[in-house]
Amino acid sequence: PEIIQLLMDRTYRQEVLKRVHPRVLERSVLKDLDRQYTMNEIAIITRAGPARLLGLKNKGHLGVGADADITIYDEMDDKEQMFNAPRYVIKDGNIIIEDHEIRMDYGGRILHATPEYDGAIEQVIRPFFEDYYSIRFDNYAVADSYLHRHEVIAPETKN
Repeated sequence: PEIIQLLMDRTYRQEVLKRVHPRVLERSVLKDLDRQYTMNEIAIITRAGPARLLGLKNKGHLGVGADADITIYDEMDDKEQMFNAPRYVIKDGNIIIEDHEIRMDYGGRILHATPEYDGAIEQVIRPFFEDYYSIRFDNYAVADSYLHRHEVIAPETKN
């Protein structure tokens, strides 16, 4: 929500940028952003764009065959407050939030990919894990038995 407010509210963005360390200004494009994002643009960069990038054909839009996960907000000048308190959240046809109140505890699906990779890379990665991670390499993978209500997503392949 705070990042959305930075993108949608030029005045707020300018006030925040006055308080940040100069190095942050050097490494961020926010200082060069003069325009304000619209609600449609926020929907694209937070919903439609990521769904498209991940190949989730039934997410990020309201077309035929879509899951139609919907969030409805009350219009407010303070965009951070607005996005922190949705009026309605509908997920898989279930009303999760109604009039700003949580109506049900809803455990969604875990989406995960199973990309192809060259198994030889494990010989390169294993020593790094053993030296720098607090868990052993063989314990890093998550077993399917822990993935309740999961769905494998297949990335689109480019020809």
